Amino acid sequence: MIKDAHIVIRKATVNDLEAILSIYNEAIANTTAIYEYAGFDQAYIEQWWDQKQHAQHPVLVAECEGTCAGFATYGVFRNRAAYHTTMEHSVYVNPDYQGRGIGRKLLQSIEQSARQSNVHVLIGGIDAENKVSIRLHEQEGFRQAAHLHQVAFKFDRWLDLVFVEKIIS
Repeated sequence: MIKDAHIVIRKATVNDLEAILSIYNEAIANTTAIYEYAGFDQAYIEQWWDQKQHAQHPVLVAECEGTCAGFATYGVFRNRAAYHTTMEHSVYVNPDYQGRGIGRKLLQSIEQSARQSNVHVLIGGIDAENKVSIRLHEQEGFRQAAHLHQVAFKFDRWLDLVFVEKIIS
């Protein structure tokens, strides 16, 4: 857990699901951070939560001013036995709270959680136009592992996907 005067990183609870859903849906509607067209519904986020709990994959939230300002998690990178120590992580911050270091604190915290769970490699998939996220990951020791060209289509344009990786154990 990370605490400072304004931000607390903690394990999410079921009470955070509404805020997590809102953050997801804002990202779907307004960014290329998630390659989806339609927002998620309550049933989706409850199933997502149940899967995270069953797999013992962490969901962390950044609480700022009493509000869930962002979240981070990781999950299966590829569903094959030999990949069991490689996880793909996600970090999302409510746009009203961006620029306050919350993304960095969430990234550091999810990496710490992964290390404690004997994860060997963390992978991140980032839209190639998201220079802020790519730079943040590089500053935290991730390196670009792949650049996939025109693999998604959203907002009437082709999108490139960058994979970043970090060996953490």
